[in-house]
Amino acid sequence: MAKTQNQFTQEDLLRTIIENHPQLLGVLSRFGLSFGFGDKTVRRACADDGVDRDSFLAVCNLVCGLDYSDYQISLPALMAYLRRAHTHFLEYLLPAIRRKLIEAINCSDIDDVAFLLMKFFDDYVREVNSHMQHENDEVFSYVSNLLAGEISENFRITDYSLNHGSMTEKLTELKDIFIRHYHVKDNEILTSALLDIIHCGEELNRHCAIENNLFIPAVEKLEKSLQLRALENEESDSERTDGAAMEAMTDREREIICCVAKGMSNKEIAAELCLSIHTVTTYRRNISSKLRIHSAAGLTIFAILNNLIDINEVNPHI
Repeated sequence: MAKTQNQFTQEDLLRTIIENHPQLLGVLSRFGLSFGFGDKTVRRACADDGVDRDSFLAVCNLVCGLDYSDYQISLPALMAYLRRAHTHFLEYLLPAIRRKLIEAINCSDIDDVAFLLMKFFDDYVREVNSHMQHENDEVFSYVSNLLAGEISENFRITDYSLNHGSMTEKLTELKDIFIRHYHVKDNEILTSALLDIIHCGEELNRHCAIENNLFIPAVEKLEKSLQLRALENEESDSERTDGAAMEAMTDREREIICCVAKGMSNKEIAAELCLSIHTVTTYRRNISSKLRIHSAAGLTIFAILNNLIDINEVNPHI
């Protein structure tokens, strides 16, 4: 099979990839790729079905243990994939296992134990359902808002990732109970159910790896990008505020700010500018109101930052 740098690429034949890695069949349907692709390359198949090529290749490479770092994730495409995966688990795979378990257990005479085993499985399914519905309703909604440029102060993707696991421990425990302790002979339905449980555990582990290694890092990158943009906007707003404040200053007010920065008292300013002390006091009150700066030290810093006065002219004792 053709690979470049130990990874699937857009020029690989899709049928060759699937023939060698049948575990990727589910990836096709969850991305919305059609069967019957013949000898199409990944690039052509994705283009024909409107599938984000990089996201598809990243998932395929990760699932097969290959290098996925070259591909840029589309969060909308990946979220659609994850939603379909949730549907696969909750509406198809887990219910199919339950049906087989009921049929297998009904072949035995261990009614009380059968009830407890089914309760164990049903409790587990409820936990998986709660976990995946939380992702569908809360986590994906949060990411959709991020994509729309809305940052939440009450949630970060790390809040979700800290409690995120593969959800396979109880499933493995149930399988082990059947294998080690449930003494029933010649039960092909139970064997089929246990094989499905093993397959489900493998699928859940791959699903968790996709969320941990592709989804969560992509969301963190988006969060950082929006936070940086917000910071830049705040700095820009601050610069515009300073500029507007400078434009609102009269020449006389600028002169008074410079005098304050030089360490002059109101009496000295009045003498310097041929004004009354009362007039200087009124000017300073208006200046403080416009700039929201009330101290001599604050006015000095403002004067320096806005090039009203050279730092060498400043009174160091202010």
